[in-house]
Amino acid sequence: MYIQPGALIVIDMQRDFLEQGGYAATSGMDITALRRPIASIRRLLDHARSCGMLIIHTREGHRTDLSDCPPTKLARSRNAGAEIGSTGPLGRLLVRGEYGHDIIDELQPIPGEPVVDKPGYGAFHQTDLAQILSTHDIRSLFICGVTTEVCVHSTLRQAVDHGYRCVVISDACGSAYPQLHDAALKMVGVEGGIFGTVADTQTVLTQMKISQGGGKQA
Repeated sequence: MYIQPGALIVIDMQRDFLEQGGYAATSGMDITALRRPIASIRRLLDHARSCGMLIIHTREGHRTDLSDCPPTKLARSRNAGAEIGSTGPLGRLLVRGEYGHDIIDELQPIPGEPVVDKPGYGAFHQTDLAQILSTHDIRSLFICGVTTEVCVHSTLRQAVDHGYRCVVISDACGSAYPQLHDAALKMVGVEGGIFGTVADTQTVLTQMKISQGGGKQA
C-alpha cells in the first residue's frame, strides 16, 4: 500500500460533547460512550507529535450572535432539549469562546497545532481546513473523534470529494449510538472503499510511521 504524507484530524473532542452539563449530555446522549475513544486518541496524538506529523483539531460551534447557525439546526437543537446558545453549566451551548466549546483537558492542542472552528458538521464547510492541508502538501488523512455518524462521517465525505486518501480510526471514534457507529464504519469500505479504509489505532500507528517517511511501499 502506498502511503502519502498524512495528517491526523481530531474531530470535536469538546467539553460540550464529552462532559456533564454540555450539549450532548443536555440532549440526553450517553457521554460515557462518547468518551471511550479518549485513550486511543491520546496514543495517536503522542505518536503523531513524536514524529512531527501535522495534527489538526476541530471544534463545532457558532458565533456569539448565532448568525452562522441555520434556523433549521437551531430548531432541531431546541426540539432535542439542548438549544444552541442557551446557557448551561459549561456556558452557552456550542458557542465559541465558552468553556464548553473548548477541547477537553486530556486532549488539549499544543502550540503549533491548528484548531479549526467550524459552524457545520463537516470540517471543510466555511473553514480554512483545505488551505491548511494544501500548505503542508497533505494527501492522506487519518480521521478520529466524535461523533462517528455525524461530524466524523461528514468530514470524511467532504475529504474524499477533495481527493484525499482517508483512513477512519475505528476505536478512536465515538458515538452515543453503537448501532450507528457500526453502520457508519461499514459504509466506508463499500464499493471497494468508496470512502477510504477503516483501521484500528495500532494499525494506524504503523501507517503513520510510513506516511512520515514521505510515502513508500508497505
